[in-house]
Amino acid sequence: MPRKKLLHILLGAIIAIVFIVPLGVYAFVKSGLFNVAASHPHTKFTEWITHETMIHSVRRHASDIDPPGYAGGAQVMAGFCTYETHCVACHGAPAVAREQWVGGLEPQPPYLIDATSRWTPEQLFWIAKNGIKMTGMPSWRDSMPDGQIWQVVAFIEAMRTLPPQTYLQWRARRMCGGLQRSLASSSTTAHSSARTGATDSRDWRISSI
Repeated sequence: MPRKKLLHILLGAIIAIVFIVPLGVYAFVKSGLFNVAASHPHTKFTEWITHETMIHSVRRHASDIDPPGYAGGAQVMAGFCTYETHCVACHGAPAVAREQWVGGLEPQPPYLIDATSRWTPEQLFWIAKNGIKMTGMPSWRDSMPDGQIWQVVAFIEAMRTLPPQTYLQWRARRMCGGLQRSLASSSTTAHSSARTGATDSRDWRISSI
């Protein structure tokens, strides 16, 4: 192929990338063809690209978080109470289904029973603290101290080993009121005192309950 013709082809490709493609994207956005209804599921491509972007973003931003070195039974129970108040409606629990209205969210919030097989404690903490854009997952940064968020992470870590009926039994006992009030005021202190200099998730420990 003559060099001059090759240069013309390359120039045409550059013009397409710089001008035509952005104009095409702009026209698509302004056309309203994309269905933003939550009742209309994402395409496989949209689902893949947003999910992969989220996964790698969480991994990157959570990489410098140091988890507490130890979480005792009191922290796990406090985490259960916070989870019961703020999380179970969307994410469910062992023997507890998500609320029916959650089916109207797109994407739907995941069940968290096996979350620890997909996320490290640091990553779970980062997600809960900062939320995830365009998913309905809120940021708890302004309404929960770090210690309380770590308590939720401790409960999620423990949840995978709980017998299925344990969550229902704890809920039936109605024991969260006093426990949650006493621990919420000291959650930041509890987080600080629990630290043992851990630098990775291998040092994250959940005691027996």
